[in-house]
Amino acid sequence: MARIRINKLAVELNVQNDQIIDALQKKNVTVKNFMSSIDEEATAYIRELFSPKGAKKPAATTAKPKAKAKSKAKAKANVKFQSPARKRVEPEPEPEEKPAPPPEVKEQKVQKGPKESANKPVKEKSSGGVSELTTLESLRKAAPKITTLKRNVNKALPKPIKLELDEPQKPVKKTSLKIIKTEDKPHFETKKLVHQKSKPKPVHVEQSKTQKRKKAKAIIEEPKIVEPVGDAQQETFEVVQLTDNIPVRDLAEKLKCTANNIIKELMLFGIMSNINQCLDFDLACKVADKLGFEVERVQKASDLDFEEDEQDLEADRTLRPAIVTIMGHVDHGKTSLLDAIHKTNVTQGEAGGITQHIGAYQVQLKHSAITFLDTPGHEAFTAMRARGAQVTDIVVLVVAADDGIKPQTKEAIDHANAAGVPIMVAINKIDKPDANPAEVKKQLANLGLLPEEWGGQTIYSEISALVGTGIEHLLEVITLQAEIMELKANNHIRAKGTVIESKLDRGRGPVATVIVQQGVLSVGDPFIVGPYFGKVRSLINDKGHKLKKAGPSTPVEVIGIPSVPNPGEQFIVVNDEKKARQFSLMRIQEKRESHLAESTRVTMDDLHQQISEGKIQQLNLIIKADVQGSIHAIEESFTKLESELIKIKTIHAGVGGITESDVLLASASNAIIIGFSVRPTDKASQLAAREEVDIRLYSIIYEAINDMKLAMDGMLEPKFKEVILGKVEVREVFTVPKVGTIAGCKVASGKVEKNVQARLIRDNVVVYDGKILSLRRFKDDVKEVQSGYECGLCLDKFQDLKQGDIVEPYMLEEITR
Repeated sequence: MARIRINKLAVELNVQNDQIIDALQKKNVTVKNFMSSIDEEATAYIRELFSPKGAKKPAATTAKPKAKAKSKAKAKANVKFQSPARKRVEPEPEPEEKPAPPPEVKEQKVQKGPKESANKPVKEKSSGGVSELTTLESLRKAAPKITTLKRNVNKALPKPIKLELDEPQKPVKKTSLKIIKTEDKPHFETKKLVHQKSKPKPVHVEQSKTQKRKKAKAIIEEPKIVEPVGDAQQETFEVVQLTDNIPVRDLAEKLKCTANNIIKELMLFGIMSNINQCLDFDLACKVADKLGFEVERVQKASDLDFEEDEQDLEADRTLRPAIVTIMGHVDHGKTSLLDAIHKTNVTQGEAGGITQHIGAYQVQLKHSAITFLDTPGHEAFTAMRARGAQVTDIVVLVVAADDGIKPQTKEAIDHANAAGVPIMVAINKIDKPDANPAEVKKQLANLGLLPEEWGGQTIYSEISALVGTGIEHLLEVITLQAEIMELKANNHIRAKGTVIESKLDRGRGPVATVIVQQGVLSVGDPFIVGPYFGKVRSLINDKGHKLKKAGPSTPVEVIGIPSVPNPGEQFIVVNDEKKARQFSLMRIQEKRESHLAESTRVTMDDLHQQISEGKIQQLNLIIKADVQGSIHAIEESFTKLESELIKIKTIHAGVGGITESDVLLASASNAIIIGFSVRPTDKASQLAAREEVDIRLYSIIYEAINDMKLAMDGMLEPKFKEVILGKVEVREVFTVPKVGTIAGCKVASGKVEKNVQARLIRDNVVVYDGKILSLRRFKDDVKEVQSGYECGLCLDKFQDLKQGDIVEPYMLEEITR
């Protein structure tokens, strides 16, 4: 379909770009700017709206009077308008074939025309025998009209007259054509037509007089046949196909320009790049649009071959076992529950066998089966969700009846809700004397898990993993929930699955625990897992038995992988090993490109830009503070900052330091972590740097609120960057008279310097932020102590040092703008 840009259409119709954009927006046609292109329907609407309606009508209405005017006043026109042209050129008269004007009249015109006025040639003409063509009265009536037209033509068309007189030798024909045009059309239209046809016109003028009428008619009707916008209607833009990530050099090749041109365009957008840098699709689309190309988004070739080869028909799908993850707080009985379920379903023949711990196992019931994931809690659950692997169907939340709600219980609920997985509650340890299941239900109901008997939708089951009470009932309600969800998979297509665990075994090499999600996995199948390819050499189930095939929801250990894949990677079977090798190379290249052009996460610095571009409509926050009251105050203050463009949602809040679990949840949910008077652990800081999670730490609540407000308004500019110098562990505390408390320390990492800012951290909570007053090694004052050495230090105006405290020296570096 032919498309046209708005700016070219505006030039064609002689209107402003904004007028066309406003008209299209009123018509609900989405356009970004004057460089956008519109389809034929929108183009026709704009042409009809802005094209001059009165431009073509005079040509059609005056076409009929033209013939009469030419037939009645032909001699008058020749007398009055041909004489000035002859005066300039004075060509020799040639014999004409047409008998209508006698040759004697022409000779008189050539001699008398130049010096006489408009009325004198009429008298000469009438005395020369031409009075038969018209009367004196008709000449007097027509004379003012003709003289007016003559003045207009002489003023409006000086250049076309000269062009026509350069080549042809018969000026009589040219002047007559001009007279016909000026009689029938207004001055401004005549000027436009003559300018457009000034070059090809002399070719037609050289022909005989018999074609004069046809030529004049063609000139009058020409705007109807060939409009000045004919070329723009046929204009089309070349379409280029781009993937999600593309290097600058490849983009330059597709856009048929040099890489330097692409880099210059990126510099205009404020982006510095090189020839090897990868661009995301949105940025590449902007560059291509500016260079005059239409962009079509295409899928990766590997994804197309993997996903579009086979049809996943609904008729081929059959019911599959549910995949259940057990979650809950530490020491609430998760492992005991898994052991109780496993022992209940182990047959006598398998009792003496070796049970393989592969991270997942399947329980066979009377009419169905259930697959349980034995993962290290919610952290692995979130890690798999962060990689896009939605494996779990149902979450069973284990809560101790004598302990109630704990921090990890809330975290598990937040993780399950973020993943959109239904939650079932198993109240454990009901055999204890101080068990209070009713109180647990009340606490969980306040968190949104309302029991069914109270009018909610959450299924509760009271169990005792130690005694074995309620285990059968729990399995029944899980089966019932799975039947309601109608979990299905297709067994007739190539197998796909997800890696749950992976390890390097000394005797077997790289081993991955895979849950098959669709299709049937067989021994000998070539596969791709992450960037690696291989061939299935062996399949081992959770009971240690070798299998030839594994269907949907079946956990198996796969042997035959060349390297250890990451948990959460997709396991895909391909048709042949040759294709698997090709896809492996493509995956390695994709992994490299995605790493280079990885989309930036939400940060406080670019929050306003992402809001204005429409990339985010909801800002997810994780709030950690030293006390619960600070959390409520921060949540209420942030809620007041919401607007129509952005909503603020706290997906998790808790008391204590920032842990790896918080960073994993922020990474999976694209959230910002707000820490109030708390610090992240070393592993959490390293993970946040690796996952590019933004952690903001505050000690004054008004600073947190003000920064969030400025970030949403786009005015937050970081002035200083905090650089952690090292970690110092307090081993002993000494009290010296007249000096105060001195800490005997060991530098665990980095270094410590004298007279720098430092904070004292106790149980991941900041209890002091000040300055290192003195630093000694043995009895000597030193400026700094490196990692691995012991030292003594004294903090400014702080004496409450305790063994086990962490001193964190840091510096504030000013950021250049």
